[in-house]
Amino acid sequence: MGFKIDDRKLKRAGLDYWHLLDITYYESSEEFFAKHSGEKFFYFSTKAPHKYTEKTYPDKTFIVFGKETKGLPEKLLFENPDTAVRIPMISDARSLNLSNSVAIGVYEVLRQWDFPELQENGKLREYDWQNT
Repeated sequence: MGFKIDDRKLKRAGLDYWHLLDITYYESSEEFFAKHSGEKFFYFSTKAPHKYTEKTYPDKTFIVFGKETKGLPEKLLFENPDTAVRIPMISDARSLNLSNSVAIGVYEVLRQWDFPELQENGKLREYDWQNT
């Protein structure tokens, strides 16, 4: 993964959300892909030929990101051109921050799925949006 899941700083960053996670560990990326061979994968990379918004993300989709310093292996992108996607950005920037890229990708998938199980309305303490 490029980081240790038990890192103190990582745990502090996700302090309020750890109880919501279901973490599965794999020995290697080969094991992960083998266990999910029937699923659909989309590979996010600055080198990809398609914009992430051009694709439809079916149920049981996995979105895959590389390390912030190296990205995904070019061989993986070359072998999967139809599902290699990019986030448009200015040409002088090397890449976006990985956590920002993941957030963009995740929320595009959730938007296409109509935000399942997510709260869609905010609530003010003193006012009701529905009765204004």
